[in-house]
Amino acid sequence: MNAHTPTVVFVGGGPRTAGLLERLGANAPDLLAGPLQIHVVEPFTPGSGRIWRYEQNASLMLNSTAGDVTMFTDASVVCEGPAADGPDLAAWAASVAAGTLANAPALSPELLAEAVALSPESFPTRRLNSAYLEWFFRRAVAALAPHAEVTIHKDTAFGISDDHSPEGRRLVRLAGGATVPADVVVLAVGHTDAEADGRSAEWSAFAARHGGFHAAPAYTTDVDYGALAPGSDVIVSGMGLAFVDLVVLLMEGRGGRFDEHDDGELRYVPSGAEPRLWAGSRRGVPYHSKITATLRGEAPGAPRFFTRDAVDALLSTHGELDFHTQLWPLIAKDAAHAYYRELFTGSPERVSLGWEEFSHRFEALDWYAPERVSLVDGAVPDPALRLDFEHLDHPLAGRQFANNAAVQEAVSAHIANDLRVRDGGDHPETLALFLGLLTAYMNLGALVPAERLSAASQAAVHGWWHGFFSFVDSGPPPHRLRQIQALHRAGLLHFLGPGLAVAVDEATGDFVATSAQVAGEVRAKAFIEARLPEPTVVRSANPVLANLHAAGQVSEQQLLTADGTVATGRLLVTPTRNVVGPRGEPQQHIFAVGPGTSAWGSGAFARPNSNAAPFRENDALARTVLQSLAARQETTPQPALIGRNPSHAP
Repeated sequence: MNAHTPTVVFVGGGPRTAGLLERLGANAPDLLAGPLQIHVVEPFTPGSGRIWRYEQNASLMLNSTAGDVTMFTDASVVCEGPAADGPDLAAWAASVAAGTLANAPALSPELLAEAVALSPESFPTRRLNSAYLEWFFRRAVAALAPHAEVTIHKDTAFGISDDHSPEGRRLVRLAGGATVPADVVVLAVGHTDAEADGRSAEWSAFAARHGGFHAAPAYTTDVDYGALAPGSDVIVSGMGLAFVDLVVLLMEGRGGRFDEHDDGELRYVPSGAEPRLWAGSRRGVPYHSKITATLRGEAPGAPRFFTRDAVDALLSTHGELDFHTQLWPLIAKDAAHAYYRELFTGSPERVSLGWEEFSHRFEALDWYAPERVSLVDGAVPDPALRLDFEHLDHPLAGRQFANNAAVQEAVSAHIANDLRVRDGGDHPETLALFLGLLTAYMNLGALVPAERLSAASQAAVHGWWHGFFSFVDSGPPPHRLRQIQALHRAGLLHFLGPGLAVAVDEATGDFVATSAQVAGEVRAKAFIEARLPEPTVVRSANPVLANLHAAGQVSEQQLLTADGTVATGRLLVTPTRNVVGPRGEPQQHIFAVGPGTSAWGSGAFARPNSNAAPFRENDALARTVLQSLAARQETTPQPALIGRNPSHAP
C-alpha cells in the first residue's frame, strides 16, 4: 500500500467545524501518532460560514448577550478530552479594544467602536460575532501546528464517492472541478436551503401566475424583497426570530429609524419606502423577550427530577419512553422548582410560605397532581406568578376576538406585559425558569438514548419541545419587541392573531389570511413565510446532500407512527454520528453533525460554564474521528512527521 498522511475533509466551515478543529487539536496528542492533513470546504469565510457571515445588514443582532456566547470547551464541559478555557465574546471584544489580544483581528472603525462599548449584558451585532468566530477558527488552526496542515477550499462540495483504492478512501468532489481525497469526511453544512414543495410550491406558483410575491421558508437575509413596493400590504406567517430579522430588513433596512422619547418609549420615523406587514402564527404573538434580570435568591442547584437516575429508572421498566407522559413532567417539575426557588428565596414578600416547607412538599408531588396545583395556589397569592406552562406556550388560547382591532389590542398588551416581566430586575424568577429549561434542553440528548424514545416522542422532541423551548428561551432582545410596538403604533405592523391560515383567491390574485379566533380576513398580493426551511434530504438544495441521496449513500430518518412510516426530513445518523445508508448500513468514515441531522442538536456556540451539549458532542466526535484514523494507521505505513505550511498561519 502507498503511504499517505491521514486526511480529514470538513464539508462546511462554520462555527461547528471551528469547534471540531479545536477539539481535534486538543485530543490528537493522546489519540493519533504522526501528521494529519485537514481540508475545509467552505464558500464563505471559515469560522463564520454562511449564517454568521460578516456580509449582512449592520443592524442585525444576536439574540444572546455577549457574555453568554463562547466557543470554548471550558472546564464545565463533561467530556473525555482536555478543557480549553478562553474568552467569551464580551471578554474577547474587551481585549481587542484594549489591544491586549494576541493575533487580534483588524476591526473596521464601526466594529471597533462597538467592541469598546460592549458589555457582557450587551446584545452584539452579527458582524461582531462573525469576527469572533473567524478569530476562533484561525486560533484553532494555529493550535493544530506543527502536526496538522489545514487547507481551505473556498468552494462548494458537490459529491462524495469511493476512490476504489485498497485503503478505501473517499473522494470529495468540488464544484470548481477539484477532487480532495479523504480517509474521513465530516458533513457540517449547518442550516441548508430546500426546494419548495407542498403548499409553499403552490403559493409560489400562484404568485407567479398573478404577478404577486411569495417568499418560501429561507434564511431571511438571503431573500430578495425588492419586489415589495412601498405601502403595499404583506401577509407574514411566523413571528419568531426570522420574523424579527424580516422586520429589521424591511423597516430600518429601508431607511426608517427609531427615536426614543424622554419616557423611554420609541417612535418610528418612516422613510416612506416600507411595506405594511400583517403578521400571525400558530400562537399569534412574538417569541418571549430575552431576560435582563439577575438572580437574587439561592444559587441554582443541580437538576433534582430530570436526572440520570430518574431516566434510568424509566428505561429499566419500559422498552420505549413517551416524551409527553414520562419525560416532560420531570422537565416541567425541574424548571418549575428552579422558578419557585428564585421566587421564594429572592422575593419572599410575594409568597406566603417558606421555601424549605414549600420545596419539601413540592418534591413529593407529581407535576400534574391536583395537590401540586393546590400547593402553589395556597403559597403564591398572585395568580400571575403561578407558573402555567400551557398558558406560557399559548397565551391567547381560548380567546375569541370580535374584530381585527380587538386582536391588535390583545397582542400589543401581551408584548407590553412580556417586557414588564422580562426586561428589568423586578422578576428574576423568569431568569431561573430560563436556566431550568436550558439545562433540560442541553441534557436531554445525554440522558435519553434516542432509540429508546417512541416514534411519536422523537417527533415531539424535534417538534413541540424544540418549538416551546425556542419560544420561551430563545426570543429576541427586549429592544426588538419595543421596536415592534413602535412599528405597530406607526401603522406599519398589524397582528393577525393565533391559528393563522392562508388561502388563495384565484379570481382576485389575493392571498387571504384568517384566524379561527378572529373575525374577518386580510387580503394581500404578497405573502412571506418567515421561518427557516424544515430539514430535508430528499429536497435539499445543498448539492452534496442532494447528490449523496441520489447516489444512495444517505437516508432520511423514518419514524413509525400510528399513521404509518413518516419521514422527518433529517439526515439519519448513528449515536456516533456516522451517516446511515438507505439499507440501514452506517457509513464508517462519513460523519454528519448539526441541525439537519437526526441527532438532538443544540447550536454551535453556547453559554460559558454550562456544560454545553454542542461542546460535549464536538469532543466526542473529534475523538471518534481520531480513533478511526488511528485504526487505519495500524495497517497503513505512515510518512515522517510533516511541518505545517507557514502560509496557513492566521
